[in-house]
Amino acid sequence: MTARLTDRSIAALSPPPRGVCIVYDSSVVGFGLRITAAGVRSFVLRYRTRLGRERTYTIGRYPVWQTAAARREAAALKQRVDAGGDPAGELISARQADTVDALCDRFVVEDLPRKRTSTQYAYRRQLDRDIRPALGRHLVAAVTLTDIEALHRGITRRGSTYHANRVVSLLSRLFGLAVKWRMRPDNPCKGLERNPEYQRRRYLSADELTRLAAALDQLHDQQSANIIRLLLLTGARRGETLQARWDDINLNAGTWSKPASSTKQDAPHIVPLSAAACQLLTAIRARTNSPWVFPDSNGDRRHSVKDAWAAACRTAGIKGARLHDLRHTYASVLASAGQSLLVIGALLGHARPTTTARYAHLFDDPLRAATERASAIIAGKPAVPLLRGQRR
Repeated sequence: MTARLTDRSIAALSPPPRGVCIVYDSSVVGFGLRITAAGVRSFVLRYRTRLGRERTYTIGRYPVWQTAAARREAAALKQRVDAGGDPAGELISARQADTVDALCDRFVVEDLPRKRTSTQYAYRRQLDRDIRPALGRHLVAAVTLTDIEALHRGITRRGSTYHANRVVSLLSRLFGLAVKWRMRPDNPCKGLERNPEYQRRRYLSADELTRLAAALDQLHDQQSANIIRLLLLTGARRGETLQARWDDINLNAGTWSKPASSTKQDAPHIVPLSAAACQLLTAIRARTNSPWVFPDSNGDRRHSVKDAWAAACRTAGIKGARLHDLRHTYASVLASAGQSLLVIGALLGHARPTTTARYAHLFDDPLRAATERASAIIAGKPAVPLLRGQRR
C-alpha cells in the first residue's frame, strides 16, 4: 500500500488480522508505517545498500514520532544510504561490538600472563572490583573520557586517591590494547588529570628498629618474623622475598639470584648477602625441606605477612609504617653510612638512577662530617672521624 501519510490517516488505519503490514509514503521512497496485529505503529525506512542488501531501519514509534518529523528523518537516512552508508547495518554492528567485559577477558588471556605474579594479582583485583562493575557493559567504542573521569572521581571520593590513579593506569593499558586490536581508534584515558602523589619518606629510627627486633622475638608466627627480618637485612621487596626459592640462594657464596619473574624491573638481579642474612637463612634452611624459603602449610609459598607486621608494629609501638618502609630504612642506613647512590641502586635493584635519587637528601650527615674533617685538616686542627669508631 502506498499513500500520503499524515497523522490523521495513520490514526484511521486498522491493524492487520495477523502479522504485520507496511503502508508506504508516496513522497519519500522506502519510508512507511509498520502496523502489527496488536496495533503497534512504527515508522520505518526500507532501502537497499550499494552491495544490494535489503535493510529495514526502524525510525521510531507513532505517536512518539509525528509523521512530519519521521519523514524528515527518513529523508536524512536516505541521503546517508545514497552516500554509501548503511544505518541498519551500523546498528547491528554496534549491538554485536565488544564490551569492556570482553576486552577485559581478552586482556586476561593474552596480556596478563606476561606480567609478574604480584602484578597479575593486583590487576585482577582492579578488574573485578573497579573496572568491570563500572564499565563492563559499556561498548568499548562508546567509552568516553567522561566515563573514565567518573570512575576515577568515585574511587577518589572513597579516600583511595593513589588507587584511583592505579585503576586509570590499567584502563589506559586496556584501551591502548583496544586500539591495537582495532576495537576503537583512540584511548579515552588521555587527558585525564590524575590525583597528585607524594613519595613516602618513612624510615624507622634506631629506637624503632630496636623495639621492632624485640617485638619480632615475641611474635608467635616466627616464619613471618623471619620474613620481616630478611626484608630489613636485604632491602628486598616483599614479593621478591615471598617468592624466594632455595635454588636462588647460594649460602656458600653469600648471594641471592632473584629471577626476572619476581623482580619489578623484569630482569634477573644478583645481590650479595650479609653475614647476618646468611646466618638467618642457614637457620631457616635447617628446618625445612620445601623448595620455597618461606612455604605455607599447603606446601606453596607464603603470600602475605600483613597480619604479622601489624601485630609486630603494635607490640613495638610503631605507627604509620608500612612493610615496604623496611626497604626505605635499609636504603637510609646505607646512605647514612656514606654509600653512594650507585651502590644503593645496585643493591636495591633499581632500573633507573632517578628511582634511587629519592634517598639523596639522606647524604647530608655523612657529607657534613666529611666537610668538617676536610676543614679541620686544612686548618691544622685534629681531624674529625667520619663515623663513630672509625680510625683517623
